[in-house]
Amino acid sequence: MKKENTASSSFRDPDGFIFYRKNKIYRQINKSYKTDYHLLIKSGLYKSLTNDDLLIPHKEVDIKKEIPELAYKVIQPEPIDFISYPYEWCFSQLKDAALTTIRIQKTALKHGMSLKDSSAYNIQFHKGKPVFIDTLSFEKYSEGKPWPAYRQFCQHFLAPLALACYLDDRLIMMMRDHIDGIPLDLASKLLPSTSKLSLSILTHIHLHAKSQKHYADKAVVSSNRKISLFALTALLDNLENAVLKLSKLKINRKNKKTTWSHYYQETNYTEEGLKDKTIIVSDFLKACPSGTVWDMGANTGRFSRESSEQNNFTLSFDGDPQAVELNYRTTIEKGETNILPLVIDLANPSPRIGWNNEERDSFLNRGPAKTALALALIHHLAIAGNLPLPRIASFFASTCNSLIIEFVPKEDSQTKRLLAVREDIFTDYNESSFKKEFGRYFKIKKTKKIKDSLRTLYLMQKK
Repeated sequence: MKKENTASSSFRDPDGFIFYRKNKIYRQINKSYKTDYHLLIKSGLYKSLTNDDLLIPHKEVDIKKEIPELAYKVIQPEPIDFISYPYEWCFSQLKDAALTTIRIQKTALKHGMSLKDSSAYNIQFHKGKPVFIDTLSFEKYSEGKPWPAYRQFCQHFLAPLALACYLDDRLIMMMRDHIDGIPLDLASKLLPSTSKLSLSILTHIHLHAKSQKHYADKAVVSSNRKISLFALTALLDNLENAVLKLSKLKINRKNKKTTWSHYYQETNYTEEGLKDKTIIVSDFLKACPSGTVWDMGANTGRFSRESSEQNNFTLSFDGDPQAVELNYRTTIEKGETNILPLVIDLANPSPRIGWNNEERDSFLNRGPAKTALALALIHHLAIAGNLPLPRIASFFASTCNSLIIEFVPKEDSQTKRLLAVREDIFTDYNESSFKKEFGRYFKIKKTKKIKDSLRTLYLMQKK
């Protein structure tokens, strides 16, 4: 296999793999998947799923095969704007991905097929919706065969959703340490005893974990256990209800008030100042080349929407899961198709993980962006994060070509708030040093003071 062309994330599937040519993405379908691929198309399942925006559409192409001796066909899937991972999603994104997986499995059964796996990594957010991207995950349904993806669904979806619901949204990020899903025995130990009052959580996590432990050291023997189509459908209904109940329970609980999920209600901007900042940012965006925009520290996405309204695909990320949750719910309510909210801590972004550190790419390697927004951010990086201005400037130079950045001086009330709990050792944190360090990488194109504020917005172009 030609390592320079093939995607490092698709080596586990013997039926095919992703590869690239001239910046275009393709999937080789191997001969071993010929029968199931034929059934996928002829049964009407492919048409049904793509018509409902549940499966990424593709076209068959006649190009040179990457590994000809294995190849049956090559398909070209519709490209995804940005590949994200489950540990970068908020609660409702993971919930919607779970419900999409269940819906796809139910549809597959109606067409005589079944999902052979239910990995959360098979879902991406495309045009504002979760969509299944693994065309080779479908196999012919065999009457009586248990669903082989059941445990994976519990580990990839139900366990992290339960942990987020009963304990803390940040526990979804445990998926970064457990690439094959959160182990059920670990989830069972972490969940409070009150979770056992839910029959679905008791069954699919606690008793499931107990069963795994019981059989862990037992000899493997063939099983004649059968599960009817009716029972399998009932299992899917039960899993679906479990996810919906967790979502309802979470909504009914009083949301924790985090530092940034209520930022715009507590900011020091006056109404006039916030209006002026919005106008400046919008004008600066118009002066930038169109393309992908990264809104770094986007909070609930107010300024991400200024970007998306100018037809830019906008990655709207923040380190606060609650802020991202509010942002994502807004995208759903408004039917927004070119904003993707993600949970990303800029001081500790997603690294490369998995086999040989190559299965899942780092967040920064999935860039750069055409334009970056860094609004009300630099004082958090420099003072709360204790990051020197030269390193901050170098970082931004590696992530974008155009930069819209807001400088927040020490005299600002929010900066004073940060300094109130620590000694001011930041002698180089001033506007003069800021312009000097960023001037090493960027040319300052425009500068604008924000009304009723000590803050200044800069439009910069990479040299």
